[in-house]
Amino acid sequence: MSKKIVLAGGSGFLGNALADFLTAKGFEVVILTRGNSRVAGSIRYLQWDGATRGAWSDEIDGSYAVINFTGKSVNCLYTPKNKEEIIRSRLDSVRVLTDAILASAKPPAVFVQAGSLAIFGDTLQECDENAPHGTGFSVQVCQRWEQAFFERELPHTRKVMLRIGFALGKNGGALEPLAKLASMRLGGTVGSGNQYISWLHVDDLNEMFFYAMENEQVNGIVNATGPKPVTNREFMQTLRKVLNKGWAPPTPAPFVWLGAYLVMRTDPSLALTGRNCVPAKLLESGFSFGHTDLEAALRDLLVPEKAHA
Repeated sequence: MSKKIVLAGGSGFLGNALADFLTAKGFEVVILTRGNSRVAGSIRYLQWDGATRGAWSDEIDGSYAVINFTGKSVNCLYTPKNKEEIIRSRLDSVRVLTDAILASAKPPAVFVQAGSLAIFGDTLQECDENAPHGTGFSVQVCQRWEQAFFERELPHTRKVMLRIGFALGKNGGALEPLAKLASMRLGGTVGSGNQYISWLHVDDLNEMFFYAMENEQVNGIVNATGPKPVTNREFMQTLRKVLNKGWAPPTPAPFVWLGAYLVMRTDPSLALTGRNCVPAKLLESGFSFGHTDLEAALRDLLVPEKAHA
């Protein structure tokens, strides 16, 4: 019988990528979603609200691992209502999944939480797992999130918090809007261009989740990002090169603010701040990265295979 993995809130870009990866490895995947319960291929989707126990809890009992992606997207305007929902969605899901694990006769071996590098704030200094935290709303969200995840002990279940960087993948995620801008010759430097992007290829992220599941020595907080962060200026330059686009006008900070609020309807800090983070724990434990060169990673994701030949 194949091992069952429960992906809570796993119907988004990263969750879908991981679900495909795990099913290809022979795991049984159950996704907890706010959408309707259904079956798609070999993946079962079960409805939940992310806050209260229900029939979905039965799937936790006897599962091999629980991986939690749940949380309102931070790609929005930081209104009081949105801020409250960003925090509540994260804390509620951690709480109710912990409740379900504690109530299980056969609890999962590991509980992996998808977290964020945003806890470091806006930094140019290199940050490993032990670096000081930053300031601001995003940092506070991460601090409360991590505290909620670790505060209750699970006697039979190992806990891993993956602080995920800027994950690059096909057909969605963080890369898609930037690639669209660059294809329209609008992919210039954003703001100062000095803010760092701690990027990683989604294939490596999938391997990190698998690594966290399968290796008992991996526990606690882990920076889930690539080993070679770059500045925004370098990232956009490389993106334009891969898409065969020449120079593009920079977008000064005031225009980023206007565009974010009026057009994108999102908080400008997402574009104007950055983090220079390294995956110290993964490197020390011998994790092997498949994608460490930004240009090669972008070509893999954005250039059709026949164009490589």
